[in-house]
Amino acid sequence: RYLRYFAGYLNQRGHHGPIPLEVSVDWAAATASADPCNPARRLVVIRGFLRHLSGLDNATQVPAPGLLGPTGHRKPPHVYSDEEIAALLSAVAGLAPANGLRQHCYRTLFGLLACTGLRISEALALSCADVDLASGILTVRAGKRGRTRLIPLHPSALTPLGDYAAERERRYGPPGDQDAFFRTDHSERVSYGAASSTFEVLRRQLGWTAAGRTRVPRIHDLRHRMVVRRIQSWHAQGIDVDAKIAVLATYLGHVQVSDVYWYLSAVPELMSVVADRFEDYATRPQAGVS
Repeated sequence: RYLRYFAGYLNQRGHHGPIPLEVSVDWAAATASADPCNPARRLVVIRGFLRHLSGLDNATQVPAPGLLGPTGHRKPPHVYSDEEIAALLSAVAGLAPANGLRQHCYRTLFGLLACTGLRISEALALSCADVDLASGILTVRAGKRGRTRLIPLHPSALTPLGDYAAERERRYGPPGDQDAFFRTDHSERVSYGAASSTFEVLRRQLGWTAAGRTRVPRIHDLRHRMVVRRIQSWHAQGIDVDAKIAVLATYLGHVQVSDVYWYLSAVPELMSVVADRFEDYATRPQAGVS
């Protein structure tokens, strides 16, 4: 798309022959997007094309990497508090239709995301056979890049899942193994669009805006919340986080441990625990030091 826009820009200017650097930079900077990284992204996209032309005409100028700055930046996620999670699950009771399965479905779905850190796509792809309540294990088959993994569940998560499964069966009979685990009265499988729009309805009802927060709360922030609270809990319990981080990476479906760090945020509760542990370390008598 950007290459077509760039070609149209050159045609509009009546440009012919080798492309000088200022022309490419002018096009990249001529964007209506408010994202400060967008010019850099536009220039990166056409850079490969310009490099190709340079090899043909030996005169087209190729922009240096990073000429317009970084192509992206991490927007701080919203890390939900326990009170916000409780408010979200309570608000589900107001979803229409009254006394419908939809309420049970979304309460269970959002609760599962909060306690396991599953991606929303992974949760919605679960079939009934993937949810083994007897062993307390989920089988995630729709992980990133098609990877499959097992998700052990805390015992406290089994009761809500079992209650939802029982309510689902009471209304629609025993499901098949390949039937979607999450369904509503009007859909045999909850789509990503339906889950997103339902969350937006609840978010507006709860008055969750960007005011006083790092950003407008999103469904994906439930994954960030799980990671931050797990690290916070390990620190509070005195557990060696360095030894545990590989386990968390596997649980989340990451191949590299470093990928977990994307989900970490310095929330006050976590920093308080870290500060206490550092103070304890700093004031502890060191071996061989008088």
